[in-house]
Amino acid sequence: MGHREDLLEGAKQCLLEKGFVRTTARDIVNASGANLASIGYHYGSKDALLTQAFIALMERMGEGFDPAGEGADGSLERFRAVWENFLRREEENRPVWSASMEVALNGDRLPQLRELLAASQAEGRRGLVSMFTGIPEDELEEADLRTLGAFYQALLNGLMLQWVFDPASAATAEDLTEGLRRAAEGVLGKG
Repeated sequence: MGHREDLLEGAKQCLLEKGFVRTTARDIVNASGANLASIGYHYGSKDALLTQAFIALMERMGEGFDPAGEGADGSLERFRAVWENFLRREEENRPVWSASMEVALNGDRLPQLRELLAASQAEGRRGLVSMFTGIPEDELEEADLRTLGAFYQALLNGLMLQWVFDPASAATAEDLTEGLRRAAEGVLGKG
């Protein structure tokens, strides 16, 4: 690995251990074995590097979720399977979820970071819609991202918050599925 990759790996490690706010450039250098000047050379700033590390951690979180074969596309069975996959990996993903909450709460203090992460929201929504519906990411339209993507992202963020604060009382995949079913029945007048 070169300095660029070493820095990215070191930044990921620091994010998981210390979060955004407490991670210094020296922490990243110590974790990566690279030199301080290489942060600016390869990434422009510590915040830009941490943002790239965070995005990489979020992408890794999404890997390994292949709900294909677990219920028809868009079905309640698929909905439950996707949440079961997320929750099965809750323990390993908790540091990433905590970092997400830190970004949300400190975004005003980190405007460059907030701007870069806001730009990546569409990509996250794209992946979520594809997981739940089975529609390939490259076939999704803007309306899919603004509606379904925002809906799934709101559920994910809410679930993360529940697990970060109190895993014992957080919703399960079955709770979310039954809640969706009941809400749909109420809205559609079938309940």
